[in-house]
Amino acid sequence: MITIIDYGMGNLGSIINMIKRIGYSSEVTFDISQIQAASKIILPGVGHYDKAMQNIASLGLKEIILKKALIDKTPMLGICLGMQIMGNQSEEGIEKGLGLIDADFKKFSFSSDSKLKIPHMGWNTIETNKESSLFKNMPVASRFYFVHSFHAVCNNESDILTTTHYGYNFTSSFAKGNINGVQFHPEKSHQFGMQLLKNFIENF
Repeated sequence: MITIIDYGMGNLGSIINMIKRIGYSSEVTFDISQIQAASKIILPGVGHYDKAMQNIASLGLKEIILKKALIDKTPMLGICLGMQIMGNQSEEGIEKGLGLIDADFKKFSFSSDSKLKIPHMGWNTIETNKESSLFKNMPVASRFYFVHSFHAVCNNESDILTTTHYGYNFTSSFAKGNINGVQFHPEKSHQFGMQLLKNFIENF
Protein backbone atom coordinates (compact mmCIF):
# COMPACT_ATOMS: atom_id res chain seq x y z
CA MET A 1 0.00 0.00 0.00
CA ILE A 2 1.23 3.47 -0.92
CA THR A 3 0.62 5.50 2.21
CA ILE A 4 0.63 9.31 2.26
CA ILE A 5 1.12 10.49 5.83
CA ASP A 6 -1.30 13.27 6.74
CA TYR A 7 0.24 15.48 9.41
CA GLY A 8 -1.83 18.50 8.47
CA MET A 9 0.66 20.19 6.14
CA GLY A 10 0.34 18.42 2.81
CA ASN A 11 -0.76 19.20 -0.72
CA LEU A 12 -2.51 15.85 -0.62
CA GLY A 13 -5.04 16.07 -3.43
CA SER A 14 -2.48 16.68 -6.16
CA ILE A 15 -0.38 13.72 -5.03
CA ILE A 16 -3.38 11.38 -4.86
CA ASN A 17 -4.48 12.45 -8.35
CA MET A 18 -1.02 12.03 -9.86
CA ILE A 19 -0.67 8.54 -8.38
CA LYS A 20 -4.11 7.67 -9.74
CA ARG A 21 -3.11 8.92 -13.21
CA ILE A 22 -0.21 6.47 -13.34
CA GLY A 23 -2.49 3.58 -12.44
CA TYR A 24 -2.06 3.13 -8.69
CA SER A 25 -4.12 3.83 -5.60
CA SER A 26 -2.99 5.38 -2.34
CA GLU A 27 -4.29 6.04 1.15
CA VAL A 28 -4.01 9.20 3.23
CA THR A 29 -3.78 8.61 6.95
CA PHE A 30 -2.31 9.54 10.30
CA ASP A 31 -3.38 6.20 11.77
CA ILE A 32 -0.33 4.42 13.19
CA SER A 33 -1.58 0.91 12.38
CA GLN A 34 -2.11 1.87 8.73
CA ILE A 35 1.33 3.45 8.53
CA GLN A 36 2.82 0.29 10.06
CA ALA A 37 1.28 -1.74 7.20
CA ALA A 38 2.55 0.60 4.47
CA SER A 39 4.76 -0.82 1.73
CA LYS A 40 5.78 2.67 0.57
CA ILE A 41 5.48 6.00 2.36
CA ILE A 42 5.20 9.55 1.05
CA LEU A 43 5.83 12.49 3.39
CA PRO A 44 4.23 15.51 1.71
CA GLY A 45 4.42 19.02 3.05
CA VAL A 46 3.64 22.68 2.38
CA GLY A 47 4.07 25.31 5.08
CA HIS A 48 6.21 26.09 8.12
CA TYR A 49 8.93 23.75 9.40
CA ASP A 50 8.23 24.08 13.13
CA LYS A 51 4.49 23.60 12.65
CA ALA A 52 5.19 20.39 10.70
CA MET A 53 7.35 18.92 13.46
CA GLN A 54 4.88 20.02 16.15
CA ASN A 55 2.03 18.34 14.29
CA ILE A 56 4.04 15.13 13.92
CA ALA A 57 4.74 15.19 17.67
CA SER A 58 1.13 15.91 18.66
CA LEU A 59 -0.15 13.09 16.43
CA GLY A 60 2.41 10.67 17.87
CA LEU A 61 3.87 9.96 14.44
CA LYS A 62 7.61 10.41 14.97
CA GLU A 63 8.26 6.97 16.42
CA ILE A 64 6.42 5.08 13.66
CA ILE A 65 8.09 7.15 10.91
CA LEU A 66 11.52 6.41 12.38
CA LYS A 67 10.70 2.72 12.74
CA LYS A 68 9.46 2.40 9.18
CA ALA A 69 12.44 4.30 7.80
CA LEU A 70 15.32 2.98 9.89
CA ILE A 71 14.25 -0.49 11.07
CA ASP A 72 11.74 -1.75 8.50
CA LYS A 73 13.62 0.03 5.66
CA THR A 74 10.33 0.95 4.01
CA PRO A 75 10.87 3.08 0.86
CA MET A 76 10.12 6.67 1.79
CA LEU A 77 9.78 9.82 -0.33
CA GLY A 78 9.73 13.30 1.21
CA ILE A 79 8.34 16.12 -0.94
CA CYS A 80 9.27 19.80 -0.34
CA LEU A 81 8.60 20.39 3.38
CA GLY A 82 8.41 16.61 3.70
CA MET A 83 12.03 16.50 2.50
CA GLN A 84 13.07 19.27 4.88
CA ILE A 85 11.77 17.51 7.99
CA MET A 86 13.85 14.45 7.02
CA GLY A 87 16.98 16.44 7.92
CA ASN A 88 18.46 17.54 11.23
CA GLN A 89 17.16 21.10 11.51
CA SER A 90 16.20 24.20 9.54
CA GLU A 91 16.96 27.90 9.80
CA GLU A 92 13.20 28.39 9.45
CA GLY A 93 12.59 27.27 13.03
CA ILE A 94 13.90 25.80 16.25
CA GLU A 95 12.44 22.29 16.19
CA LYS A 96 14.65 19.28 15.51
CA GLY A 97 13.92 17.29 12.37
CA LEU A 98 13.57 13.52 11.98
CA GLY A 99 17.31 13.07 11.35
CA LEU A 100 16.84 10.51 8.59
CA ILE A 101 19.47 12.27 6.47
CA ASP A 102 22.46 14.19 7.86
CA ALA A 103 21.48 17.53 6.35
CA ASP A 104 20.63 21.02 7.55
CA PHE A 105 18.34 23.45 5.75
CA LYS A 106 19.53 26.98 5.02
CA LYS A 107 17.69 29.95 3.61
CA PHE A 108 18.75 31.16 0.17
CA SER A 109 21.28 33.96 0.55
CA PHE A 110 22.15 36.28 -2.34
CA SER A 111 24.23 39.42 -2.68
CA SER A 112 22.47 42.75 -2.16
CA ASP A 113 22.57 43.52 -5.88
CA SER A 114 21.01 40.19 -6.88
CA LYS A 115 17.69 40.30 -8.70
CA LEU A 116 16.79 36.76 -7.64
CA LYS A 117 13.69 36.51 -5.50
CA ILE A 118 13.00 34.37 -2.45
CA PRO A 119 11.18 32.03 -2.54
CA HIS A 120 12.63 30.21 -5.50
CA MET A 121 9.44 29.66 -7.48
CA GLY A 122 8.80 28.09 -10.86
CA TRP A 123 10.33 25.56 -13.22
CA ASN A 124 13.98 24.61 -13.03
CA THR A 125 16.22 21.81 -14.25
CA ILE A 126 18.12 19.24 -12.22
CA GLU A 127 21.56 17.70 -12.61
CA THR A 128 22.06 14.19 -11.25
CA ASN A 129 25.07 13.51 -9.05
CA LYS A 130 24.67 9.73 -8.79
CA GLU A 131 22.63 6.88 -10.17
CA SER A 132 19.16 6.33 -8.75
CA SER A 133 16.08 4.42 -9.84
CA LEU A 134 14.12 7.54 -8.87
CA PHE A 135 15.25 9.19 -12.11
CA LYS A 136 15.03 6.15 -14.38
CA ASN A 137 13.89 6.91 -17.95
CA MET A 138 14.26 10.64 -17.39
CA PRO A 139 15.77 13.01 -19.99
CA VAL A 140 19.08 14.64 -19.03
CA ALA A 141 17.57 18.10 -18.46
CA SER A 142 14.41 17.10 -16.60
CA ARG A 143 12.39 20.07 -15.32
CA PHE A 144 10.48 20.28 -12.08
CA TYR A 145 8.34 22.84 -10.30
CA PHE A 146 9.82 24.48 -7.17
CA VAL A 147 8.38 26.68 -4.42
CA HIS A 148 10.78 27.07 -1.47
CA SER A 149 12.92 29.50 0.49
CA PHE A 150 15.17 26.93 2.21
CA HIS A 151 17.41 24.25 0.73
CA ALA A 152 19.38 21.27 1.97
CA VAL A 153 23.05 21.38 2.84
CA CYS A 154 24.12 17.72 3.08
CA ASN A 155 26.95 16.95 5.48
CA ASN A 156 27.74 13.81 3.47
CA GLU A 157 28.30 14.57 -0.20
CA SER A 158 27.40 10.97 -1.07
CA ASP A 159 23.78 11.69 -0.03
CA ILE A 160 23.33 14.36 -2.73
CA LEU A 161 21.19 12.98 -5.53
CA THR A 162 20.59 16.05 -7.69
CA THR A 163 21.56 19.70 -7.74
CA THR A 164 19.81 22.72 -9.22
CA HIS A 165 21.12 26.21 -9.96
CA TYR A 166 19.39 29.23 -8.50
CA GLY A 167 22.02 31.88 -7.82
CA TYR A 168 24.28 28.98 -6.88
CA ASN A 169 24.06 25.20 -6.98
CA PHE A 170 21.94 23.71 -4.21
CA THR A 171 20.85 20.18 -3.33
CA SER A 172 17.45 19.64 -4.93
CA SER A 173 17.13 15.99 -3.90
CA PHE A 174 18.95 13.55 -1.66
CA ALA A 175 18.96 9.80 -1.21
CA LYS A 176 20.38 7.30 1.24
CA GLY A 177 19.21 3.71 0.99
CA ASN A 178 15.42 3.65 1.26
CA ILE A 179 15.25 7.36 2.14
CA ASN A 180 14.58 9.82 -0.69
CA GLY A 181 13.75 13.52 -0.55
CA VAL A 182 12.95 15.97 -3.33
CA GLN A 183 12.74 19.73 -2.84
CA PHE A 184 10.54 20.21 -5.91
CA HIS A 185 6.91 19.15 -6.36
CA PRO A 186 6.61 16.08 -8.61
CA GLU A 187 2.82 16.26 -8.27
CA LYS A 188 2.94 19.64 -10.07
CA SER A 189 5.65 18.74 -12.58
CA HIS A 190 3.61 17.11 -15.36
CA GLN A 191 5.31 14.24 -17.21
CA PHE A 192 8.58 14.56 -15.27
CA GLY A 193 6.85 14.32 -11.92
CA MET A 194 4.65 11.51 -13.15
CA GLN A 195 7.70 9.51 -14.18
CA LEU A 196 9.41 10.16 -10.84
CA LEU A 197 6.42 8.94 -8.82
CA LYS A 198 6.08 5.95 -11.13
CA ASN A 199 9.75 5.13 -10.51
CA PHE A 200 9.32 5.41 -6.75
CA ILE A 201 6.30 3.11 -6.78
CA GLU A 202 7.72 0.53 -9.17
CA ASN A 203 11.46 0.48 -8.46
CA PHE A 204 11.77 0.73 -4.68
